[in-house]
Amino acid sequence: MDKKLRFALFGNVYQERKAAAVQKFLAVAQAHEAELLMTEQFYAFLRDGLQIDVPVCELIADDDFTADYAVCMGGDGTFLDVASRIRDKQIPIVGFNTGRLGFLASFSPNKIEETMADIYAGRYSVVAHSVIGLSCDEAELQDYPFALNEIAILKHDISSMITIHTDINGEHLTTYQADGLIVSTPTGSTAYSLSVGGPIMVPQTDTICLTPVAPHSLNMRPIVLQDNAEITLRVESRSGNFLVSLDGRSQSYPDNIRLRIRKAPYVVNVVVKPGQSFFSTLRKKMMWGADRRG
Repeated sequence: MDKKLRFALFGNVYQERKAAAVQKFLAVAQAHEAELLMTEQFYAFLRDGLQIDVPVCELIADDDFTADYAVCMGGDGTFLDVASRIRDKQIPIVGFNTGRLGFLASFSPNKIEETMADIYAGRYSVVAHSVIGLSCDEAELQDYPFALNEIAILKHDISSMITIHTDINGEHLTTYQADGLIVSTPTGSTAYSLSVGGPIMVPQTDTICLTPVAPHSLNMRPIVLQDNAEITLRVESRSGNFLVSLDGRSQSYPDNIRLRIRKAPYVVNVVVKPGQSFFSTLRKKMMWGADRRG
């Protein structure tokens, strides 16, 4: 007899192609007599939108829930949303990639049965990913001011660049004149930061990277810091406000407030296959180092 496990199932509500994968997961979960939880929105999408016969499950009305595992059906964007719901609960996330890249959501939807068998048998590893948090004394922040990938400070529109006064542990680092500044974790180093020239940082290296977006000066390069640093930012712009994006969740703020970014006191736990290598993932998912000449 399998041990009783609780799975919180999450997914976005605009990917109809995930129907087969969700049906397979529900069937396997029922076979193991697992307890299921879902958000009301996702439950309605499966039942009414995809016409899936969803078994009886507990509905998640807010983020106050408990589970042994969180299951993510989608791509990396969906994974980041799940991480924001898990918050500091330490629930391991199992990501089935029904999106495109699938850097975080690393399990194949074609191997749901095998993956679930491994979970019940304990044949998996859990990798802890660091999180960064935002604080400010002068403005009210988002409900969840934390990010698994990055916190990005960005100009509000297509107007001129912004000025970002940057201190590290109380010492002035530099003043960026740019379209923005990305503060990324090692997890986020292969996301937005990489697309604007930031370095790849290996997970669990206790680092944070500051990467300018379209800097005015060509000698403004990314810098990697220890993740126990406190980063203080003050922004000036012609429009009088700027955007802060936490893993894609954006909010507008007025100029000259002081934002503080530091490592969160908790991690996000991600389930991976035993022996799964970060470098192997780089080669397979990002074609890292591949030579396609001739």
